[in-house]
Amino acid sequence: MAKIWQDIAQRKQRQRAERIPKEWLLRSEFSNGASSSKSVLDVPRKCGILTSKELHITEDLDATVLVAQLATGKLKSVDVVTAFCKRAAIAQQLVNCLTEIFFEDAISRAKELDEQFQKTGKPVGLLHGLPISIKDSFKVKGYDASVGVAGFCFNPATINSALVDLLLEQGAVLYCKTNVPLTMMALDSHNNVFGRTLNPANRLLTAGGSSGGEGALVAMRGSPLGIGTDVGGSIRIPAMCNGLVGVKPSHGRVPYAGQEGGALPGSSKLGIESTAGPIARNVKDCEMLLRVVGEGNPWLLDPDVIPQSWDQQSPLTVQSPSKPLRVGIVRTDGHVTPLPPIQRLLGEVAGALQAYGAVEVIEVDISSLGSRLLKVFNGVVSIDGANTWFDHLELTGEPLSPWLAGRLKRRPHKPLDEVRKLQAQKLDLQSEIQKIWRKNKIDIMVLPVAPHPTPKTDSWNSTNYTSALNLLDLPSGVLPVRKFREADAQGELPDGPPLNGWDKINRGIWTDGRDVFIGSMMSVQVVAPKLMDRKLVESMAVLEKALAPLKDGPGKASKL
Repeated sequence: MAKIWQDIAQRKQRQRAERIPKEWLLRSEFSNGASSSKSVLDVPRKCGILTSKELHITEDLDATVLVAQLATGKLKSVDVVTAFCKRAAIAQQLVNCLTEIFFEDAISRAKELDEQFQKTGKPVGLLHGLPISIKDSFKVKGYDASVGVAGFCFNPATINSALVDLLLEQGAVLYCKTNVPLTMMALDSHNNVFGRTLNPANRLLTAGGSSGGEGALVAMRGSPLGIGTDVGGSIRIPAMCNGLVGVKPSHGRVPYAGQEGGALPGSSKLGIESTAGPIARNVKDCEMLLRVVGEGNPWLLDPDVIPQSWDQQSPLTVQSPSKPLRVGIVRTDGHVTPLPPIQRLLGEVAGALQAYGAVEVIEVDISSLGSRLLKVFNGVVSIDGANTWFDHLELTGEPLSPWLAGRLKRRPHKPLDEVRKLQAQKLDLQSEIQKIWRKNKIDIMVLPVAPHPTPKTDSWNSTNYTSALNLLDLPSGVLPVRKFREADAQGELPDGPPLNGWDKINRGIWTDGRDVFIGSMMSVQVVAPKLMDRKLVESMAVLEKALAPLKDGPGKASKL
């Protein structure tokens, strides 16, 4: 029994390797040194596998531009899809980000779309010919949705996930699925079947999870637009780790039905609803995806989706000196104090927003809620006691990954009355956060993604800055601001004892060698009220412009 999972993993890895054409394999001079901290972001340009046209397609054109050029026939889908298939193959060899590879099917579909365009002169859908990568949990007919569990391998899906059907109806081309952590409850994308996904900018740092394969692939420019899922930070954390934009929509905006989550059907209705959303290079690409989803009648594919198109959602009102965008800066959750560089970044962000014009910045205090938010989140997501996951693993004798081994245990199911009390506490917290929105009269909040920079593998500390927003069902997104500089390694921890065990661990990240952070991207999180997804994304576009000057040099901190 003990060897069953290992045999499955070896077969699955061979299957994946065989789906990469031999002419796309890297020479050893480029593929060696997987444990090195050296960035591999420039390898696709140097390795000689991509043509100059393919480099132009994958590096110079974002998803929005690609869609526009594909829709007019300026670019052929087969050229675009082939370019990204080749670059995804390169990324896989460097950072281990892919699970399922279906390059041949993708190129065949691209040719069919080109033929149809040539006959009709019209694009097929709003995403005509655009290659899109998806997280492994999405089901695609004919391919596994194993989510890195041996017992789920070699069991091809017989249906598509709802979002997969919508993307295909809009003319998208799916070509690969991306890696996740075992159980999708860890912050590093590592499992026993496919191994660990590495951070392409610094392979000593985490690529994040649970959509870490997606984040690494988009960062490598192996995908123009990726789709992840998020129940505690699983889109936003990889976005931060890989210097990308990521959006976690409100529940009910993007179809989620038909995913492999490892849980019994209906379990999410007792806990926290996961959401699907984009990971991309910029805000406009995320907005494009969410707009297309909204225009694709997703409520006809998933009964949980609210029947409201993107244009019907509440927009961000035009900013002016008389009616500025009101931004609430949240410095701490009150549970884990952000490290000095995170505090410095928040000050710079506040200063840049004040200097931008038509933006009003105020301080917002949510510290009284931090510990309660974490406690209730942990209670709600553990209603099942992880029993279903352990059942799946025991079928093949598969062990937990090392990070999970000391953290995840089989526990009794929570009784109904305890579930009811947890849901009541969740509602109370949602009511309290609504009062904070009303009291401060703010449009959005800006807060850390984490209380620390992107850490080494298996070192992510508190998820409360992201998971609290899932508990509250607030739409939120991540914006990269600037890279960690040598000057950011300065700054000492506050006097006095840590707030708690999590705060103590966070301080340890700062004292365990700071130079490793240099060059990593530092990001902030943007939050809007419930179901105000369009307002969130349009606000992120404003902030993206306002914070652009910070990329070129140290910002001036706000003196609020």
